[in-house]
Amino acid sequence: MCHYCGCRQIPLIRDYIAEHDLVVDLGGRAVRALGHGQIEEATGLVARMREELRKHWQGEENGVFTVMAAQDPMYADYVAPLVSEHRELEQFLATIDLDSEEHRVRLQREMDDLAEHITREEDGLFPATLVSLSGPEWDLAMAAWHEAHPGESLIAD
Repeated sequence: MCHYCGCRQIPLIRDYIAEHDLVVDLGGRAVRALGHGQIEEATGLVARMREELRKHWQGEENGVFTVMAAQDPMYADYVAPLVSEHRELEQFLATIDLDSEEHRVRLQREMDDLAEHITREEDGLFPATLVSLSGPEWDLAMAAWHEAHPGESLIAD
């Protein structure tokens, strides 16, 4: 992940990155718990990760993704596979059975894929927001985050 463009100083982007860090941590802890045979612990961690991702994806897709896609067809083409990847992981997490060896192996693979996905957001899309979005577009993106996180505040709020 980059630290040079300044997008991490934007409260909304900073919070999306913090959410990425949280879900990667939860998923990693779930994979480690499975490695120790702690299926119940892993199940709880995956459930928490799924809920965090639900809010995160709703905010991203209805906010930053939507306003960036409206900016330019190039951004729309960049965002479309990210949304598809959200849906694929969402479907897997909705049906995951950690008693299944196949699902335990797939969870590790999904976490690896999620890391690559996050890199495309943090090193590609998020820096582009700095030069692409106007004040009203940032307002729309922020409103989507708040709608997806009712009763919550951004880190700096």
